[in-house]
Order: sequence, then structure tokens, then C-alpha cells
Amino acid sequence: MSRLISYAIASLIALTILMSTLFVVDQRQYAIVFALGEVKSVIKEPGLHFKLPPPFQNVMFLDKRILTLDTPEPDRFITAEKKNILVDAFVKWRITEPRLYFVSFSGDERRAQDRMAQIVKAALNDEITKRTVREVISGERGKVMDAIRTKVANEAKQIGAQIVDVRLKRVDYVEQINNSVYERMKSERARVANELRSTGAAESEKIRADADRQRTVILAEAYRQAEGVRGEGDAKAARLYAEAFGKNPEFYKFMRSLEAYKESFKTRNDVLVIDPNSEYLKYFKAPGGAKK
Repeated sequence: MSRLISYAIASLIALTILMSTLFVVDQRQYAIVFALGEVKSVIKEPGLHFKLPPPFQNVMFLDKRILTLDTPEPDRFITAEKKNILVDAFVKWRITEPRLYFVSFSGDERRAQDRMAQIVKAALNDEITKRTVREVISGERGKVMDAIRTKVANEAKQIGAQIVDVRLKRVDYVEQINNSVYERMKSERARVANELRSTGAAESEKIRADADRQRTVILAEAYRQAEGVRGEGDAKAARLYAEAFGKNPEFYKFMRSLEAYKESFKTRNDVLVIDPNSEYLKYFKAPGGAKK
């Protein structure tokens, strides 16, 4: 049993080693076999291939299809008459020398894209500085693209790439003075806005202060009038009470007692515990308050 297990383990190890020596190359790829950073072989044909197991040999795959480099935003260039233009371009390219490409960038496509972008920008700058805006935009646009394509192709060969096409997507004429005019207009509008804002704030404070003053005066006058009316009412009430008391003191006492009863028994839960013969209850016994 132990011998069978040993055979199974040995077979599994052998199968693992064998699988690590096999790799498949897709028709859309190159395969570079390298060991310790040194290129051992370049495989351009698709199919099943063999190599030594890691870490003796490793494989890196490179894309052999046409790739596109599209600038994220237009670049600014100066023409022969010292005017600024914005140029937006794109490049179609592909890897033709995998070994040279790997040595140049270690297979890193991002580094290759950055290098290609530098080459294209340098070629654009060389050609645009020799021509006027009219020539770049319309007159010699085809010649500009051909010259740029030739320069970029020569540079690309040195890194193992081939330039398929170079195109100028957009060329815009930009006057340098536009920015300064815009900034001047912006500063002027900002100055006017600040003046209006300051004037408005001052007027606002003036109106608010005047409103507060009028409010204080109105409240004071209203309070004075209210106190005068209240005083006159109290005096008139006192006079009426006095006259009523003088004309019929007993009726006045009766009304005051009814008001006291009303205040004492506002709800059904109000209870008073007092002597039945108390003076407080005399009007409960007889309308005239006489005791029986």
C-alpha cells in the first residue's frame, strides 16, 4: 500500500513538472522564453511548445496585433509664425521584433506606450515649428502626416516596433491673447461684483438698522398706549365696582361670592372641606345670605 502511494506521489510530481514545461502560444501572441532576465528564444508560431520548468525558464507573452496610441488630450505646439495650436493625434503600431522590444521595455506595454508618445510628440514638434498655421491645418496637412510617420517609424524600429499609421485627428487654432482677455474680463467682472456686493451689504445694514429703530419706537409707543388704556380700564372698573357696591352692597357681595364659587369648583374633582356654618357658604343656604 505504501509503495502504491509512493508511486502515486511520484507520478503527480512528474505530471506537475511535465505540465510546467508545456505552454501554448496563441496566434495573436509572441512568446519569449527567458531565464534570469536573459532571452533564450522567441517563438512567433502558434502551437504547443516546450521549455524547462521554473525557475530555470519562464515565458512572457506579447501581443502581435495592431495597437493604438491615442493621446488623452491635445498637445500645444508653436508654429513658424509663433502662434499656438492644439494638435490631437493617434498612432497605430505593432511589435515586429519581440526580442528587441523585450530588451527595451522588459515587456511592459505601458513603458512602450509612454516612449511611443514621446517619439510622436517630438516628431510633431519638429514638423509644426517649420510650418504656418494654414499649412498645418489645411495646406500641407498630408505632407505633415507623412513626415511625422517617417520620423516616428525610424524611431520605432529602434525599439522593435512598426508604425502602421499616424493621423492628426484635430488641429485647433488658439490665440495666445484669448487667455489674457478672458482673465481680464474675469477680473473686471469680479471687481464689479465685489463693488455691488459691498454696496448691497452697506444698504442692507442701513435698512436693517432703520427697521430695528422703527421697531423699537413702535413697540415703545404701543406699550405706552397699552399701559394708558389698561390704567383707564382699571380706573373705570374700580369706579364701577365702587358705584355698584354703593348702590347695592348685598348684591355686590352675592356676585363676588358666585365668582368665588366658580373659581373653587372648576372641575368635578374639586373638593372643599369646611364648616357648613362658615361664612363662605352662606349664599348656598339662602339667596339673601340669611341663616335658617
